[in-house]
Amino acid sequence: MKISVSKIPEGGMNLRFEKDWKWFQDFLSEADPSNFVLDRITAACTVRRMKETVFIEGSAATTVEAPCSRCLTMATLPVSSSFKYTFSPPPAQSQEEWELSAEDLDFAYYEEDTIDLDTLIFEQIILQIPVKPLCTETCKGLCPHCGINMNVAGCRCQTKSFDERLAALKQFKVQSEKQ
Repeated sequence: MKISVSKIPEGGMNLRFEKDWKWFQDFLSEADPSNFVLDRITAACTVRRMKETVFIEGSAATTVEAPCSRCLTMATLPVSSSFKYTFSPPPAQSQEEWELSAEDLDFAYYEEDTIDLDTLIFEQIILQIPVKPLCTETCKGLCPHCGINMNVAGCRCQTKSFDERLAALKQFKVQSEKQ
């Protein structure tokens, strides 16, 4: 959804829209296939304009279905994000380089009187998807020897309590420094 800055009414406007998984996939590159699926994405935002500066405040929510990073069963996780952005036209002179502060992360430039809300919503959703999703916080994962899901059943594998590769560390002694 694109917003024309010059057409934003004086009192602002409220927008609500929904997107689907296909819309989200179009933003992902083919070289980076996803291992998750999204449910319907709902977004709502308030858009206000003060001269050439545009203020957008809103939220986006969906449900992510992804394999648990410990036991590989599919986990369903709610994902939501609230956001605030300030947009302005680009400066007349391009600045070389500058260091961004935390406040700069909510600031962007728009070009040709247009702000693309699709990119903004995509960014908010992708930032909220966990890197290592878990089915539950107490997930026991898979047995490293037989591969059984430890949440469903136990196994009879003998686990070594000590890794032989670390045997040299048994001889290591730490001396405390006295003052």
